[in-house]
Amino acid sequence: MSRFLAVEDQLVRMQRDLKRALAADPKSVRWGMVIDLAKCIGCHACTVACVAENKLPPGVVYRPVLEEEAGTYPAVRRRFVPRPCLQCQNPPCTKVCPVTATYKNEAGVVVVNYNRCIGCRYCLVACPYSARTSDFGDWYTRETPEGLGVLQGRQTAAEGYETEASAEYGKKWPPRGKGSPIGNARKCHFCLHRVAVGMLPACVTTCIGRATIFGNRNDPESLVFEQIGSARAFQLKAELGTQPAVYYLA
Repeated sequence: MSRFLAVEDQLVRMQRDLKRALAADPKSVRWGMVIDLAKCIGCHACTVACVAENKLPPGVVYRPVLEEEAGTYPAVRRRFVPRPCLQCQNPPCTKVCPVTATYKNEAGVVVVNYNRCIGCRYCLVACPYSARTSDFGDWYTRETPEGLGVLQGRQTAAEGYETEASAEYGKKWPPRGKGSPIGNARKCHFCLHRVAVGMLPACVTTCIGRATIFGNRNDPESLVFEQIGSARAFQLKAELGTQPAVYYLA
């Protein structure tokens, strides 16, 4: 009989966890993420969703999906490893920034102040996970020819989408090409602008395998807290002492 009972989608539970976290004392909230490698199928839906959500230009990717091969022929297997910023609680990147443009906020998320960043890229070198990229002001449509019609051509359609301002950090940035974040270091920020209004990060909601779990890792009732305590949980390069807030399930 139990096999006929409906199983709650974990997105529903995470949404409930998020609502509880937003109603709690902000000082008690520490955002965290768990990625189940056994469920990731390498579809890159999270990567595409992140690019669309944050209006990312060429060369700027917050959530790449790395591919690994393991084993010896003929027993060879492939594994996919999504790699967002790991939101280190002891982040090397913040220590090398000469203008304190990158720092860890009260919820444990490492963020970047675009208006303060000078583009020195020290943080890119310091990150042991290669989780930061630099925005050099490139455009997908730079070489796109202009054509007649409303729905084709660089100026009439494609470039219009690219100039739309990003909503990152819940701030109103200028249209692309007129200032920050061009010239700045950029990185995953757990979609804080979505979280603040009760929405889960874009990568979480678009994961078709439900491989990504997000929530308040200080909440014993949350799904993310439960998964962090799993015997399968581990942190990337834990020996470095960076204390990532992103965990993986083997």
